[in-house]
Order: sequence, then structure tokens, then C-alpha cells
Amino acid sequence: RITDEYIERFTLGKLGRETLFLDICNKNYIEPTPALVKDVVGYNMSSITASNMKQHTEEELHKDTLVTSVEKETSDNTLKGFTEQTVYMSELLMTKYPDACNRLIRILEKHSVKYAFLKGTKDIWCRDYMPVQTESGKFIQFKYNPSYLKGNKNWEESRSDVEEVCRVNDIHAQSSDINLDGGNVLICEGRAILSDRIFSENPEKTRNELIDELGKLLECEIIIIKALNSKDEDFTGHADGMVRFVNKSTILGNRLSDDYKYIQDDRRKIFEKYNLKYIDVPFFSTKDSKHRDSAIGIYVNYLEVNNLIVVPIFGREEDKEAVDIIQKAFPDKVIETINYNEVAIEGGLLNCTTWVIR
Repeated sequence: RITDEYIERFTLGKLGRETLFLDICNKNYIEPTPALVKDVVGYNMSSITASNMKQHTEEELHKDTLVTSVEKETSDNTLKGFTEQTVYMSELLMTKYPDACNRLIRILEKHSVKYAFLKGTKDIWCRDYMPVQTESGKFIQFKYNPSYLKGNKNWEESRSDVEEVCRVNDIHAQSSDINLDGGNVLICEGRAILSDRIFSENPEKTRNELIDELGKLLECEIIIIKALNSKDEDFTGHADGMVRFVNKSTILGNRLSDDYKYIQDDRRKIFEKYNLKYIDVPFFSTKDSKHRDSAIGIYVNYLEVNNLIVVPIFGREEDKEAVDIIQKAFPDKVIETINYNEVAIEGGLLNCTTWVIR
């Protein structure tokens, strides 16, 4: 049903899955029925009428200003349009935690990974407030107004102004009114995992509305996993503290046998529904009255960039087991380890303090 002329002139460029599908339908007079959308795209999209389908695809195809490159000064020059991934960190990471930051930089330099620092930030957790990059290259800037920062003056004042950060770093992104932290978004091969905290953070939207809108924005099938009920135990509820993708059908996650029964039950339902293989990784908690938000013990909050994975270790017997499991899951990647404890006791680890884009 796709014409020979369309095939001969076709170029993929950076078209996302949804945009490509709608373009094919529009230019080949194919009706995007719900069944066809589900079969080809792999997830449900909002119904798109014939009258606005052409406008939708043309806007997406020419949205160059929304997917422009990120420009940053490095020791060599001003680089843009990287084909490989680059690691960005808040300037405050070096200011507040110079030892940990320098340990990470030495690892990045050892493996020739490009890195740079973001200006204008108010805290080190840049993964959460920076735009989310889709697999097609688009940047989506979600609203950054997490409930866990409310009610504490110091925390509220430390919330970075995402519009200002993007402006001073020359970053251009498509805006969304969904309240969502980047640490609660994991994307791999057309799938995205988020925790159910997304629902409490956006009470004005129904679950179906959120899932449908996120599917369109992220160009992914949306998978929702349950976060801990108690915010005292996990105040952010971010997915990157619970699981990570190996590939679209395999995930690493905190060892289920050590978790609550309701979490175990939820995960097993998710595994069956989405045909996912789950690999247990050890985890433990060292929270105390002085460090109630400590992330020490969460191995899955590692940094993954290009062919490198940097895993946090904590001077425990579980370290070797966790590293061996992650190495086995990623046999073609290089695994490095790092002591990141001075950052971890503040509530986050490597994925939290880095923004990786291509």
C-alpha cells in the first residue's frame, strides 16, 4: 500500500516512530486505524483525525528548532552535533564534591568520553531537571516541580529553573506540561519505564491521558512499575533507583526476594504482561537519622555512556556480586567502578548526577 514513489524518495533522518508512521499514512492515503497503529507503532496513540493528520506530520518533520544541538565549551573547542554520547554534569558537582567529580572525570577521560558542565543550575541532580532525549533525537522538557521538594524552604530554593538552565546553555527543547523528573524515565528500543509516582505528580490528568500523552512525546510504549508506598523510604520514587534496561526485553533490578511482597507481585505482573526477563542485582539500605535519603546500596543507579558503564561500589561484600552481574548482562561493555559515597549519602548516584545525550 506504500507507493513506489514514496519508497524511492524516502529518507529516515531523525524521524521518530510516530511521526514516520503518520507521514507514511498521510502521503499514501492510508487510514491510521487503532488496530494499524497498535500493530505498526507498538503502542496506543490518541486518535488523530484526517483533518489534522497532515498538519501534525508537517510540523514534526520541520521542527528543526526543537531538536537543535546542544552547544558547550570543552577544553578543545565548541563542539556540536555529537554522534557519540556526551556526559553533562552540573558545575555544582565539582564545587560541592570535587573528589567524587574528579574520580568520575578520570574514568571518562580514560575511555575518551566527552563531558562538559552545565551552567546556571541550583543543584547537582541534573538528570531530573534537564530535557529527556527520545531515541529519534528530540528533546522534551517536562515541568520540573516535584512534590518531594515542597514544604522545605531550602529544598524549594534549590530547585533549578529549567528554562533558565536551558537558555544559558543554549539548549532547545519541546515543552510539556507533564510534571516529570528525568530520573523517572528509562528509554530503550521503543519502550519506556516509569514508576507510578507519575500519577500522583499529575493529579489533574487521568492515568490513560498521561500514558497516552507520554507515549506520543517519548515515541515509546509506556510501562508503569510500582514505587514504594512509603516516601520516607523512597521519597523520589524514580525508576532509575529500581531498574535499568539491558535491552527492550531484559531489565536489571533490585533483588526481588529482598523487596516488599507488593513490589514483588507488581514486578511479576509486569514481567508477564510485557514478556520481560528480570535479572536480580543486590541492594541494601544504610539510611540513618542523619542521612535518611541516602542512596548508598543502589547499584543499578550506574552511568551508562557509549560502551562504558560506571558502577558505584560501597566497600561491601555485595560489590563484587553486583559488578559481576552487570558485566555478565553487558558482555560487550567496559565496566568501571567508583566510590561515589559522598554524593550518594545526599540521595542520588551516578545516573542522577549526569545528563547523557547524543
